[in-house]
Amino acid sequence: MDEHLMRGRVYGADYDDPDPGPQPGHAYRELVAGPLDGLLLDVTGWSEAQLAEGAALPTEIGSHGPGGRAQYAPRTGDPRHWDWRGDTPP
Repeated sequence: MDEHLMRGRVYGADYDDPDPGPQPGHAYRELVAGPLDGLLLDVTGWSEAQLAEGAALPTEIGSHGPGGRAQYAPRTGDPRHWDWRGDTPP
């Protein structure tokens, strides 16, 4: 696994989790920009179609507050990084 990814925090990890980083045997995408910038998304078991589509991730810190979602999609030519596409309301 890429050493840079090993330093990251995984999206959805509890704030008091003693080991919020990536786990061996899992696949991750790095979220770039937006409210979840720098977090890793665990995509273990996702289909190729799901990986190509990206994700709308619940977040309380986006522009729409609690219940809103941050939209991320694979970067063209670099699918290991998912770029922020904007926030959506609840």
